[in-house]
Amino acid sequence: MSDLKDRLRADLTTAMKARDSLRASTLRMVLTAVTNAEVAGKQQRELADDEVVGLLSTEAKKRREAADAFASAGRADSAAKERSEAEIITEYLPEQLDADQVRALVADTIAALGADGEGMRAMGRVMGALQPRVKGRADGAAVAAEVRRQLG
Repeated sequence: MSDLKDRLRADLTTAMKARDSLRASTLRMVLTAVTNAEVAGKQQRELADDEVVGLLSTEAKKRREAADAFASAGRADSAAKERSEAEIITEYLPEQLDADQVRALVADTIAALGADGEGMRAMGRVMGALQPRVKGRADGAAVAAEVRRQLG
């Protein structure tokens, strides 16, 4: 069993004992998403820590997008709840890369692949090499935007 999944379960128990309903409901939701991912497909399997991190980053992104949607609709209370859930989920993700780190990582990858003069044709190759290095540590859309900027 993955260490991250064990940590989520232990923290859920702690939150329930502390009567922290927001944390408990958020962790329940995350653990349900993990279980659903494990039983999806033809055969049940155990998710590895990196797969759980990917799922957590997806869930955090959903919460941020929902918070933005609620805020633009004038529902500040729902937006605040979604932001709080996203913060709780983010606690379980690896430290996020800032814009400068992403920029440097993209530049290094382009140089390592020799994709300097190829332009946008090298986008797929560069993204393929970058994804394992930034998974769970940076938003994929932000990384893709930086790759486009440096290639184009």
